[in-house]
Amino acid sequence: MKRGATLIRTVMGEVQSRIASRTYTPGARIPSMRAMAQAMHVSVSTVLEAYERLMAEGVLSSRPGSGYYVAGPVAPLALTELGPRLDREVDPLWISRQSLESSSEALKPGCGWLPASWMHEAGVRKALRIAARSDTLQLTEYASPLGHPPLRQFLSRRLAGSGVEVPLEQIMLTDSGTQAIDLICRFLLEPGDTVLVDDPCYFNFHALLKAHRVNIVGVPYTQNGPDIDAFGAALLKHAPRLYMTNSGIHNPTGATLSPVTAHRLLKLADTSNLVIVEDDIFADFERTPAPRLSAFDGLNRVIQIGSFSKTISAAIRCGYIATRGDWIESLVDLKIATTFGAGRLAAGIIHQAITDSGYRKHLESVRLRLAEAMDSTVARLQAVGIKPWIIPRAGMYVWCQLPEGKDAATLARACLKEGVLLAPGNAFSQSMTAGDYLRFNVAQAEDTRIYEVLKRALGA
Repeated sequence: MKRGATLIRTVMGEVQSRIASRTYTPGARIPSMRAMAQAMHVSVSTVLEAYERLMAEGVLSSRPGSGYYVAGPVAPLALTELGPRLDREVDPLWISRQSLESSSEALKPGCGWLPASWMHEAGVRKALRIAARSDTLQLTEYASPLGHPPLRQFLSRRLAGSGVEVPLEQIMLTDSGTQAIDLICRFLLEPGDTVLVDDPCYFNFHALLKAHRVNIVGVPYTQNGPDIDAFGAALLKHAPRLYMTNSGIHNPTGATLSPVTAHRLLKLADTSNLVIVEDDIFADFERTPAPRLSAFDGLNRVIQIGSFSKTISAAIRCGYIATRGDWIESLVDLKIATTFGAGRLAAGIIHQAITDSGYRKHLESVRLRLAEAMDSTVARLQAVGIKPWIIPRAGMYVWCQLPEGKDAATLARACLKEGVLLAPGNAFSQSMTAGDYLRFNVAQAEDTRIYEVLKRALGA
């Protein structure tokens, strides 16, 4: 393709990208040809041709003496066009899609869940048999707005064991942990609000928050929790509405929140209008429970969420929100408005599986396997020059730094060609400062072929 044609397509792509991200909305006037030419360092004739082609495609319209305008209805939301541009090969949504769509033969040390053989399959099968013999209502009707009472009662008792006192009337079941976050965002956020996240943090936090059109600010994460000085500075500068975190086992670093950091964080939060969302999805992997912000706070400004997809089954979607009593009714209304009613069946199956005597033995086995896999994975990674940031005390994730001069995105692309899916660090980093880091899932990293591919790609 000739250089002129390439420049024309570049200008067209820039305009279409801004329309997709809704920077340019229908009816909005776009920059003049001269302004666009200066901004993109191209000639005015190049911009003229690009605008003319976009008019021919029905993307733009022209008003004589006025300029060029966006035509047509509102463009579909394109999350990949919001925020900093990333290589499509390594952005959060791409990692998720590859993890979900790859064949069963693919090796997935970058994915975020346990292998199927590690899940509570026996408990799920038993629960399904029991559900098949249940009454008609259990199999056919909507659940009550708050959700399955026995499961909420179980959650109330389990949370009390972590120091979080919450009656079952303040616990609402959701279709997943992701839906729990989405409902909270709908409840508390307006477009343009600011949300604090850990840097690095779970990458789908970024994707979901972009969908809510908020400003995302990263706070550096340390081995004991968020950097408190940076957290305080962010509160003063940005007046954020939400802070989203894991305070059990942190994703992706595997670190745990210290009591001192938790107390200092909540003390800072008391001086602001901040609400904290604490994602406790990895609670069952802990050997020694870490501090919970929700326990120290008493669910005043902290909302706790969780789900069962990491330990029981990702095929049976069920999560929860535990929050203050004066907020629960509004969250219920939002749940009804967006999904009408939760399913009885999923919650009933989860409750049966999680309260069965086999679940405790299952968890003991998983924790032991994870500890062994952590030791083995760390040793194998170190042998090819990849160093852990810390050695996590529990869980499935280890956050690792590549040898000097190596780029995680480049490595991920090379390994993908050989059937190994990695999770590069900048997908987790709002500041894009983790370009030489990877998150490894130790439960998915037992195959020796992974390290052979890594070694070749690293040139080790």
